[in-house]
Amino acid sequence: MLDKTYDPAAAETAIYRAWEAGGAFACGRRGNATPYTIVIPPPNVTGSLHMGHALNNTLQDILIRYRRMRGDDALWQPGTDHAGIATQMVVERQLAEKKIRRQDLGREGFVETVWKWKAESGGTIVNQLRRLGASCDWGRERFTMDDGLSLAVRKVFVDLYRDGLIYKDKRLVNWDCGLQTAISDLEVEAREIKGKLWHFKYPIEGAPEDFIVIATTRPETMLGDSGVAVHPEDERWRRLVGKRAVLPLVGRRIPIVADDYSDPTKGTGAVKITPAHDFNDFEVGKRHNLEQINVLEPSGRIGIAAPEAFRGLDRFEARKRVVAEMEALGLVAKVEDHVHVVPHGDRSGTPIEPFLTDQWYVDAKTLAREAIEAVEDGRTVFVPKQYENVYFEWMRNIQPWCVSRQLWWGHRIPAWYGPDGKAFVAMTEAEAAADAARHYGKPVALERDEDVLDTWFSSALWPFSTLGWPERTKELERYYPTDTLVTGFDIIFFWVARMMMMGLHFMKQVPFRTVYVHALVRDAKGQKMSKSKGNIVDPLDLIDKFGADALRFTLASQAAQGRDVKLAESRVEGNRNFVTKLWNASRFCEMNGCKPDMPMPEKSRLAVNRWIRGALARAAADCQAALDAYRFNEAANGLYQFTWGTFCDWYLEFIKPVLGGGNAAAKAETQAVAAAVLGDLLRLLHPFIPFVTEGLWQRLVYKSEGPLMLGAWPTHATPADDGAGAEMDWVVRLISAVRAARAEMNVPAAAKLNLRLRGADAATAARLAAHQEEILRLARLESAQVGEAPAEKGDMQIVLDGAVLILPLAGHVDLAKESARLAREIDKADGEIAKIDQKLGNQAFVAKAPEEVIEEQRERRAQAELARAKLREALARIAV
Repeated sequence: MLDKTYDPAAAETAIYRAWEAGGAFACGRRGNATPYTIVIPPPNVTGSLHMGHALNNTLQDILIRYRRMRGDDALWQPGTDHAGIATQMVVERQLAEKKIRRQDLGREGFVETVWKWKAESGGTIVNQLRRLGASCDWGRERFTMDDGLSLAVRKVFVDLYRDGLIYKDKRLVNWDCGLQTAISDLEVEAREIKGKLWHFKYPIEGAPEDFIVIATTRPETMLGDSGVAVHPEDERWRRLVGKRAVLPLVGRRIPIVADDYSDPTKGTGAVKITPAHDFNDFEVGKRHNLEQINVLEPSGRIGIAAPEAFRGLDRFEARKRVVAEMEALGLVAKVEDHVHVVPHGDRSGTPIEPFLTDQWYVDAKTLAREAIEAVEDGRTVFVPKQYENVYFEWMRNIQPWCVSRQLWWGHRIPAWYGPDGKAFVAMTEAEAAADAARHYGKPVALERDEDVLDTWFSSALWPFSTLGWPERTKELERYYPTDTLVTGFDIIFFWVARMMMMGLHFMKQVPFRTVYVHALVRDAKGQKMSKSKGNIVDPLDLIDKFGADALRFTLASQAAQGRDVKLAESRVEGNRNFVTKLWNASRFCEMNGCKPDMPMPEKSRLAVNRWIRGALARAAADCQAALDAYRFNEAANGLYQFTWGTFCDWYLEFIKPVLGGGNAAAKAETQAVAAAVLGDLLRLLHPFIPFVTEGLWQRLVYKSEGPLMLGAWPTHATPADDGAGAEMDWVVRLISAVRAARAEMNVPAAAKLNLRLRGADAATAARLAAHQEEILRLARLESAQVGEAPAEKGDMQIVLDGAVLILPLAGHVDLAKESARLAREIDKADGEIAKIDQKLGNQAFVAKAPEEVIEEQRERRAQAELARAKLREALARIAV
């Protein structure tokens, strides 16, 4: 017998261990089946489960469990990312607590320390994914720096280099002065800063009394200026185009050029051009052949390219010195308070500098061509489709990809340098030495490149490297290309696009056929979660409190395409109640002899049984169609409505008298149907709430069929009985209408009303007679009969199809009091709607308010309108 209550904390761990011990997650069980593959977006080895992970992996698990039950040979390929910067920082912080610097250990010693940390602490997020219920094939788990993937990374780098698609160049990068490495755009966060805008006067060469005025938020970079740009049609400065300005503090003569980049409406209209310290200036400098002068050291201090007085100063100290000296020279036109966005390193927290340095680059423009075509011609499809535009926008304007990082932890670049600095790129040092000996005509000493590769380089190979490439393994042949990638929109550029480029170049096939892009998980008010706001919701806390199933179902039920998830704890609690409802319904079936081994009749005699079988078939078809279309919310909400409403609240209530009655044939039929419906319902719900469904499956004697997660997806060949469906639907609507009327008019629960149907045809009268007992019991009626007498004063009237339901309320309700209450509630709703309309009609409010606030107001208005409509309807129903 099932326990009276379900305890997820006790059940989930045991169920998961049984799955894993039994090899239930492994691919390859069905050799002749169609393969279906998902590769997990590898979480950082340093990471802990956050709500984004929870949503992403819940959706992946729903798909993989669904396809597994559909009979596919399903592989969910797991693994973790070495997370270069993040991991190096974690280990460096731990060493700092012991007063040790990584330099004290040396490179090899530090890398060895990181590997030890990974062995001891790197499995945290993998175990947390298990708690969520992720059914990955853990026996195939990979790590982006394991031997196989490291070999793949070296081969890709070498092959791209030999194909002319990797090269070394001096360009601007995002430079983190704290970490002293280049970082990707994804590792940069924008912070709004209250700063200053300084207007400096640059004297014109040969005309010391004439000036061109520029505005800057970074005065220290003027030491590297090599030009000034003005718009070609700016009347203020057109006369100076072609002349030179004298750069104050430095004395360098710099050209004044005409360029459309300068915006006459911003600042002074004249822009100082510092090609080595600004991305836009770099492009302007290339167009006008301006000198690239790097005045910063990697540490952020002023370097030797600047005047001696500034060398060695921290960049922010240099800023103060530059401003002071410009003021002393009388060359500060004005200073304004200025709020602007400054990029910061998301790890170090320090302001990022555009920095001119030698780095390794991938020719992304060439690789992007086929990756663009693959989406254009439908080989890979984005869901929702609008994200294709995001993909195209970036790919069609793609820049060279900087793949080198100045770190110790990561894939070291397979390049060695000869005595003259010539690079030899090879799979091994021995190969590089042989290449160098051929080049120089003798053996020479080589020095290996100190840099490592961008973490995104190795993860770009993930769909095929995890399957064994560069070896032509049987797994690679069977499971590549993969089927579905589930990811967030923020890494379409950094990961999805690069996997497309690498997959097409090395495998000659797209890496995945569908990219499903989910939205953000926000807090209950629609605010983005952040530490600074203090509104981060920890998924593990919710799992501890309500169980993994409740969290999973909440995320799935809100995962509408293109719409952010608003996560409120109350929703998770509500779905814990849903899990409990399913448990209680199963317990009711068990207590009433609804056993799964009972023979299911080919046809059911009772209308209620024909109805539930048809309703189940429709629910299953709708769920399957929704999952096939990646409409997770529709699938989850459809099953919720069927389970809680149709099955629990209606069907089980309808059949209670049958199960407790003396008609043996009717009872046996109903027991068999209820058991079969429950069994199929557990199958349908399993991808969403795997723990409770598996627990019920095992406890209700279904265990003879093996684990539910390896069971078959339900199929329903028997067509729905439309007649029974219409009949029971009418009964449900009648009872619901009476219940709603009682609630609206505050009829006491114990009061039994007399119902009269006026205008009922023969079919309606027959339905009323056939289901008299259920209607009286569930609607709390004294009687229900057909009659043509008109409504009297105080009667409530409800139209149902072609008949009018008449409920005499006199003696049960103070009609005057209830009418007055309804009128007050209508006035209150009117006031709420008017208040919201005033807000939404205020252009200033709409312009300033965040989109989520506007959306919340619209939702409140819709709810108020619905409530008002119901109140008006209730008032109109009372006969006067």
